[in-house]
Amino acid sequence: MTSDTTQLAPAPAPKSLTIGAVCKQIEREFPDISISKIRYLEDQKLLAPRRTRGGYRLYGPDDVQRLRTILRLQRDEFLPLRVIRQELASGRAEPEVDRASPAAEPRALRRVTVVRKTPESLYSLEEIIEDTGASAELVKELEDYSIVKGQKEGSETLYDETEREIVKAVAELAKFGVGGRNLRVFRTSADREASLLEQILASALKSRNPDRRREAVEALDNLAAVASHLKHLLLVRDLRRMV
Repeated sequence: MTSDTTQLAPAPAPKSLTIGAVCKQIEREFPDISISKIRYLEDQKLLAPRRTRGGYRLYGPDDVQRLRTILRLQRDEFLPLRVIRQELASGRAEPEVDRASPAAEPRALRRVTVVRKTPESLYSLEEIIEDTGASAELVKELEDYSIVKGQKEGSETLYDETEREIVKAVAELAKFGVGGRNLRVFRTSADREASLLEQILASALKSRNPDRRREAVEALDNLAAVASHLKHLLLVRDLRRMV
């Protein structure tokens, strides 16, 4: 009696990607991704791709998924890199981040970054009102208090995406009676923080070395996230005294 034993061929090992190929693979979800940003994340010990004998980086599927997780935590949860490192070290799984990041609603707030990869779209006052739910009176009040800064194009005032996001945030606060005059404290605080971060990285930002300038801009973006997270922690600490 004979028995047929069919041996299945082992599945081919997943193909590793170069850093450039990784950028192309994920740029649809993360339009701001760049080779320099991936290298920066590696310098911050968040990524550890294997290297060839010639020193080239090769990213496996786990590396790419970890990169997606880092970028989603930055984009969707506004977390600075130090906190993201702690999240990953504590065992936060990539699928957990996927489930926690549903598609954004039309008026959902989104994270904006210091770096602008492409020119931002411009919006008319009517488009801003329709998109954010704010009133024309509120937008004018925000301009009067220098919270929002439109740009004149002929007889029309246009607003970029960052200004639109500011109006969105204020529109939420306005539901609780918060107006432009109440937001001057935010404007003053932002000005002081921007001055502090500029002092920290001033020499690098003005460097004639393009690589050093690029790294400084990446660091500036991360410092902005750290400062934002610190403000959030201080605010939460003070608010806990009320409950």
